[in-house]
Amino acid sequence: MRYSVLSRLIPVFLAVVGAVLLYVWLRSDPACKLTVRLPGGDGTEEIVQDEGEPKKLAGKLELFDGTPGQLTGSWPRFRGSNFDNISTEGVELARNWPDEGPKVLWSIDVGEGYASAAVHSGRVYILDYDRDKQADVIRCLSFADGRDIWRYSYPVKIKRNHGMSRTVPAVTDKYLVALGPKCHVTCLDSVTGQFRWMLNLVREFGTKVPLWYAGQCPLIEDGKAIIAPGGDVLMIAADCETGEIIWKSPNPNKWQMTHSSIMPVEFEGMRMYVYCASGGVVGVSAEDGRILWETTEWKMRTNIPSPLAIGDGLIFLSAGYNQGSMMLKLTKEGEKIKAEKVFRLAPEVFGADQQTPIFYKGYIYGVRPGGQLTCLAPDGNIIWTSTSAHKFGLGPFIIADGLIFVMNDSGLLTLAEASPTGYFQLAEAKVLEGPDSWGPMTLASGRLILRDMNRMLCFDVSRP
Repeated sequence: MRYSVLSRLIPVFLAVVGAVLLYVWLRSDPACKLTVRLPGGDGTEEIVQDEGEPKKLAGKLELFDGTPGQLTGSWPRFRGSNFDNISTEGVELARNWPDEGPKVLWSIDVGEGYASAAVHSGRVYILDYDRDKQADVIRCLSFADGRDIWRYSYPVKIKRNHGMSRTVPAVTDKYLVALGPKCHVTCLDSVTGQFRWMLNLVREFGTKVPLWYAGQCPLIEDGKAIIAPGGDVLMIAADCETGEIIWKSPNPNKWQMTHSSIMPVEFEGMRMYVYCASGGVVGVSAEDGRILWETTEWKMRTNIPSPLAIGDGLIFLSAGYNQGSMMLKLTKEGEKIKAEKVFRLAPEVFGADQQTPIFYKGYIYGVRPGGQLTCLAPDGNIIWTSTSAHKFGLGPFIIADGLIFVMNDSGLLTLAEASPTGYFQLAEAKVLEGPDSWGPMTLASGRLILRDMNRMLCFDVSRP
């Protein structure tokens, strides 16, 4: 009888001891790498602005010994020159790689996050975070070898929250505009790094810092920085030379900033900026900031992918969190523009957890929930998927020279044909250590820049 009782008590004792040891281990190592597959988890942790922070932050410029590269390729903003994530430089790219992957040209350490690079005039620009100094850092690197040319930093206290920095600067010959994790907009001289101006969106426009920090990438057009603060105003245009606000879009519904970025769209001879805010989708006049149309057919607080212009007034929207996707159609009636739903797809048919799809030669390419690369017709019909044998998690993708580069969460890079005829894989290689290789890709002059949580690498993917 005594042995029978002991045999029942021993498993219980071992379970209790195991639970205690697990608790002690977790408490002793708060930085242990327990990865979350979708940024934000349950989305309950709210970010607040630091109490007592001044309206304007004093920054510091540091100069280093890096020099600009001689390469002429450009990827000056999020999703490239044409906002479509397609490289059209005409550089022939390799159709296969060695087992170890494309040649690594340089690599650098970066602060935790998913912030990717812009490339212009032989320079690489990234928004980074220095945990030791507790500062946002805008870095200018040599495209040739990755060495720092200059750094501009300003103090901001940030806690680890599924990464820190996650936006791509916008760059021209004269200006750089970056949006920091806590919604500080900074404009610098893109060559020298000299400070021009800063906007504190929380203090000046009542912006609410999004969950997991800001993910909106700024854009520059006609010498103006275009930003969607939410809060007191929906969208603004700031003069890049002076920081003066040229126009503001009203925000009577008090829609908030999301992780989605503003995308320019041409319609009926008008240029507009389309944005997925927290309460709906809106089209704003590029000329004066007037609200041209809005719809609440598509709204979510955690919208991450950006609007995708298809042409002929069609705008494709996609998201994760069981939202699926939707096609909008713009029509003009007199002086008014209406946006109406054409179709909506369930998430298991097509959606996008994190990366914005690409419209290429009449078809939509994207990674749908579950991780399969998918080719979709503009009418909503699935053309092909990469099947369960080829999954890419939340990883990024880009199209160039008829090829699609797509990476999974752990740094496995795959090369496939960008064609509606089917999924044809050409090469694959483990090129990053991971975790969370989610940063958008950058491609210029046959050089592909990728990153995971802690490292950024530049690869030569041109045809030998």
